[in-house]
Formats: sequence, C-alpha cells, structure tokens
Amino acid sequence: DMYFYGTFPEDFTWGVSSSAYQIEGGWDADGKGPSIWDTFTHVPGNVNNNENGDIACDSYNKVEEDIYMLRALGVKNYRFSLSWPRIFPTGRNNSINSHGGLNYYERLIDALLAANIVPQVTLYHWDLPQALQDVGGWENDTVVQRFKEYAEVLFQRLGDKVKFWITLNEPYNTAYLGYGTGTAAPGISFRPGHAPYVVGHNLLKAHAEAWHLYNETFRARQGGLISITINSDWGEPRNPHSQEDVEAARRLMQFFLGWFAHPIFKNGDYNEVMKRRIRERSLAQGLSKSRLPEFTESEKQRIKGTYDFFGLNHYTTVLTYNQNYPKGVMSYDSDRGVATVTDRSWLSSGSLWLKVAPFGFRKILRWIKEEYNNPPIYVTENGVSERGAFEFNDTWRMHYYRTYINEALKAVVLDGVDLRGYTAWSLMDNLEWAAGYEEKFGLYHVNFSDPALPRRPKASAKYYSQIINCNGFPDPATGPHPCLGEEPEGAEIALYVLFALSIVGALSLALFAYKYGKLSKRSHKQSHMELSSKL
Repeated sequence: DMYFYGTFPEDFTWGVSSSAYQIEGGWDADGKGPSIWDTFTHVPGNVNNNENGDIACDSYNKVEEDIYMLRALGVKNYRFSLSWPRIFPTGRNNSINSHGGLNYYERLIDALLAANIVPQVTLYHWDLPQALQDVGGWENDTVVQRFKEYAEVLFQRLGDKVKFWITLNEPYNTAYLGYGTGTAAPGISFRPGHAPYVVGHNLLKAHAEAWHLYNETFRARQGGLISITINSDWGEPRNPHSQEDVEAARRLMQFFLGWFAHPIFKNGDYNEVMKRRIRERSLAQGLSKSRLPEFTESEKQRIKGTYDFFGLNHYTTVLTYNQNYPKGVMSYDSDRGVATVTDRSWLSSGSLWLKVAPFGFRKILRWIKEEYNNPPIYVTENGVSERGAFEFNDTWRMHYYRTYINEALKAVVLDGVDLRGYTAWSLMDNLEWAAGYEEKFGLYHVNFSDPALPRRPKASAKYYSQIINCNGFPDPATGPHPCLGEEPEGAEIALYVLFALSIVGALSLALFAYKYGKLSKRSHKQSHMELSSKL
C-alpha cells in the first residue's frame, strides 16, 4: 500500500497510555488491598520468570518522572487506569482508602493538568479487588452494583478535573483470558463454554450502570465524556475468493469486537452470529437453552447507546478460515469455529500474537464506521513490542508507528472515519501481564536491573513526538516543514530502508527481519531454509 501524505484534523488529540498494575508497583503500600493480579502473579508458574508487579516501574513513587516523560513526548493526553483495590481495599465503598489511594491519583491528575496534559482515566484495567473475586468476581452479578458504587466515588471526587472516562478496558480479555483460557487473572479455565459469557454479560451491565450514573447525575455539571474501550484484531479471509473463509472472517469480527460492541453501539443485545452459533451448539449438546445468557427487554434498553465514543485497542491482523470442532466441545473457541494464521511476509514483534500488518488498521476503522453508524472513535492503544537484547535505535517501532498511523490517516481522509484521537501503547516498558518484563512496548526504556528504575527515551519516542508535532505526515513536496526538526540519529536512513523494503516485497522483508533477529525461532528456520534453497 502506498504511503499517504496529509495531516489529521486540527483538534485531533495525541496521547500515550499505561495501566495501573503494569506500572505502579506499591502493591501493598499505604493501605492498598490485593488485586486478582497480585494474587495471580504470586503463584509460581503463572508469569514468565515468576515476575510480578510488586514494584514494576514504581510509578506510585515517581509521578514527577512520569510527567517529565509525557512533557518530553509532547502528548496532549495521558490515558492511565485507577487501581480499584488501591481506592477500595475490599472492593466496597465502605472502606475508602483516601490517604494512599485517592490522594495518589489526585496528585497525578493535578500534575498532568499543570503540565497541560488531559487525563484520560480508565476505571477498570483488569485489576479486580481480590475480595470481590473471593465471592465469584465477574461471574457474580453483585459485581455490577460494586462497580457502580466505585464509579460514583470517582465521579464525585475526580470528576471536576477528569473530563474523559473509560469504564472498562478490553472486556473481551477479562472474559476470555481471565475466565476462559485462564491465562490472565483470575486464571479460571474449567468452564470455557459458560464462564466467559456470564462474565461478558456482567461486564456489559456494569459498564451500562456506570454510564447512566454519569449521564444522569454528573454530566450536566462536569461536562465530560464517558465510554468503553473494546479490543480487536482485524480478521481477513485467508483466501478472499473462498466464501467459507469470508464467513469465518465475519464470524471472528462478530465474536471478537462485536461481542461487546453490538449491544452498546447497536441494539442492546448480542449480534445474531453469536446468538445463533452458541444456541445451535448448546442445543446440539443436549442443553435446554443457549449457554449465552439473555438480556431482558429492559436490560437491552439500559445497555443500548451507552457510549460517547468508540474506544478501540488494535494491534494486529489475522487470516481466517473455518474450523469445525466436535459437537461435544463446549468453549468460546469451538462456538466461534474460526482458525487463524498469519502471513509469513509480515514482520514479527516481541510478542508471538503480534505481527505487523498495517492494512488491517484502516480496515477495522472503516468496519466500525460502517457497522456502528459512524461513531466518534478514539484509538486508546496501538503499539509494538520487542524482546531480547536492547537497542535504543528501535527502527522497527518507528516503522510500526509510521505505517499504522498512516493507515489511520487514510481512514480519516479517504474513508471518512470519524477518528478523534490516537493513543500509543505504551509510555514505558512495563509488566506485560503473564509475559512478564520480557515483552517491551515502551517508547521509554526502563532499566529494571537498576533499583532506581531509570527511564530513557528510545528513538521511537522522538519519532512519535515528530508525528505529534506535524499532526500527521506533511507532504515534503510542499517544502521543508518546520515541524520536522531533526530526525533521530540514523532513523531517517532506517525509514528510507524500511520504505524501500516494503516495495521490494516479501522476500526482502523476511531477509530484513531475519537479519535483525525479529522473527521467532520457527520462522528463523523457515527463512534459513528458503534462503539456502534460493542461494
């Protein structure tokens, strides 16, 4: 795909993102209660190298350093999350922890505002109070009321300063990874065909309650925005000429993004693809009704339209085809019935699941526009990881941001997508959940082997600042643009090289990735074999 010159709308907002458990540390400081992630990471074998977030980036004690990095980047907004158990150690509002909880966030928010940076606050980024998990967590529908009470205190205490709220981050991952595969906290995996749907049901209801509370009680006075962030890959048919693969792609999108988007952005209910598939399989398994719970009519009315924008987290694309599971298998995966692969020519990253496929970004943005009647969209996460020996000149990350943000620009200018803002993931290297500290997404490097945890900008930090400064990609044909400043050392050449490579095509990419050790061991072997056969 050709590179596209142009700039984003004038009021477009640029930001960077983090989450409480991944950066704060201070896991038991000043009255904080344990979260499900504290519990999960303290069980040997759950996390790579048995690492945990006890200290993480120590942002609990480093507000000034974090603000300094944000100012250096030149972002207009900072998306971060609040730790529910730091504020309510027992998960209930009868136990508010003002000193160690709310005070920390008030200090952070005041410092952001003083630096002219807009706080974008996520209420829930996966760290449920362990006390609520002890009574069933998101499987127990009383959590809906607990979440509403938690939200109310935050709207009351922080709402005069915070004008951008996200209720839940990636409900898909909470439901599917937390209660389906068990690869994320709370690590439950023994009812993979029931628990994820029950959890998803309660997440949708909790989101709707918090949204209505804000809408009815706080919006008139505080004048902010509130919505949800939904994550999804883009599903592309493995063979675009195969009807079966095309249907598999549609099924993937409806089971992934549509699971939470359809009820909120469409009609208050699950999409027909999910409803039909799960019902058919449930009845075939001898059950009397679908494993997907049903909303009452009043619940549908309550959920429908509970958004001010569409928060999207997107990283990668998969190629889809049909996969049939035996009738008796009860799981989200068998209900979905989709297998996925990736293209060998796509560059790899530090995460097995993340391949670089920028075209999918434009396609998913356009799909949201068409499927959900053109809602205002904020990209709340997008980025790429590395692993292994550290290099400050992270050309692959600059390449990722350049190509992905360029596809977002095409979506705005060519497809009329109502994209209002873009937020890079993440501010700094941090605990990448069960992958530990091995997979690094940061624009800033954190040296975890130094107790002082010093932060240093990677070349991509300066490159991202330049995109922000230019508000996109001004056409060099119109003469040198003042926003360009100096390129990071070596970056210009690297980017020309990457641009040339994208034209030369798949073999060069494989070679390039091979040379830079960016392919996984398996594909290392493949490209070696391909090379030797060609040589």
